[in-house]
Amino acid sequence: MSEVNIYLFGKRYSVPSELTIMTAMEYAGYRLVRGCGCRNGFCGACATIYRIEGQRELKFCLACQTQVLEGMYVATLPFFPLVKQVYDIEKISPEQSIMIQLYPEIYKCIGCNACTKSCTQKLNVMQYIAYAQRGDFKRCAEESFDCVMCGVCSSRCPAGISHPQVAMLARRLNGKYLTPESEHLKNRVEEIIGGKYEAEMEKLMNMSDSEIRELYNNRVIE
Repeated sequence: MSEVNIYLFGKRYSVPSELTIMTAMEYAGYRLVRGCGCRNGFCGACATIYRIEGQRELKFCLACQTQVLEGMYVATLPFFPLVKQVYDIEKISPEQSIMIQLYPEIYKCIGCNACTKSCTQKLNVMQYIAYAQRGDFKRCAEESFDCVMCGVCSSRCPAGISHPQVAMLARRLNGKYLTPESEHLKNRVEEIIGGKYEAEMEKLMNMSDSEIRELYNNRVIE
């Protein structure tokens, strides 16, 4: 098993090279109580900044999916204080003025593109902010769809923009007011309210753990 030398909070550790940053931290003895969530995907909780020894460039990633490298200096960013405005989605409309009212800082964007360069999901963050500035919520929603709200983009923004919250507002406006109603979803909700699946749910609730595991393991996958 090969090992690499990494630096966690300034201290050097030798860890197996196949580990992710998150598992390497645990291997080194750190007990993770913050900055971890799903541990194997895209919940956004484990935002991490690192630099390779001898290189000047800062790199950004999620610790749960990034493999350790020789000479990696790691600093985690488990929380960044994003500005989250309070609004009632039932009382606002998909107009440009709502962005001016709730997130006026987006109009201070200087076009430095630091947000895009730092995005752990490789999203074109500056572009979806430009869509939000113009009130084009549909495109903003589409461009930001894979955002995990890790906050790294905002931590690098000189204008103090809370990009993930701007994108969330755009997606909510798009989903409620701009996207055509899904007929099959409406029908399914009506079926649930009408009690169509209550008997099946009751049956599942009365199953033992072993029966549920057996049912799951032998399910039909399309």
